Amino acid sequence: MDPLVLVPGLLCTEALFTPQIAALAANGALVSVADHRSDDTVAAIATRLLAEAPPRFALAGLSMGGYVAMEVMRRAPERVSRLMLLDTTARPDLPEQTENRRRQMSLAEAGKFAQVAPALYPLIVHESRLEDAALRNIVLQMAEATGPEAFIRQQQAILTRPDSRPDLPSFSCPTTVVVGAGDRLTPPDRAREMSELIP
Repeated sequence: MDPLVLVPGLLCTEALFTPQIAALAANGALVSVADHRSDDTVAAIATRLLAEAPPRFALAGLSMGGYVAMEVMRRAPERVSRLMLLDTTARPDLPEQTENRRRQMSLAEAGKFAQVAPALYPLIVHESRLEDAALRNIVLQMAEATGPEAFIRQQQAILTRPDSRPDLPSFSCPTTVVVGAGDRLTPPDRAREMSELIP
């Protein structure tokens, strides 16, 4: 079994994957979580991931992590044995999404970072979990651990990411695309588009 590299989403830490890491480790899997907080471009994040990853590995990315995973596939497809894209999109942002990101970055720059995660929470969890205090606490703790400076770097990386749709037909490793039916940020039609483009 190849080692697995996980890439979290925006404002998420390795805590996002705690249950999965425990379950996989119990079955002998070697799992690591990529650093997606230290660089301000998707290309730099992917370069760091490849420098720290095993020579050959399976790769799974959630949301922003999916953008990074697709960049890894552009740069070193021969090193990835299997790929999973979770709740992500190959498309660049729409203008209103860009505007929202810049507004969130402005809040962080103005010392109002504490407002960002509570505002995002309803968009990143299923509507049935909106009142789940334990889940909300995990999300807020991950945001706090990320901090405003890393959040701004992450948003800059997302804003400048390329359109990955032209690259998807070249993906040759076994690939799984997963999306939640209630995902509002990267809805099922985006996952369907990727799935149809990946051979």
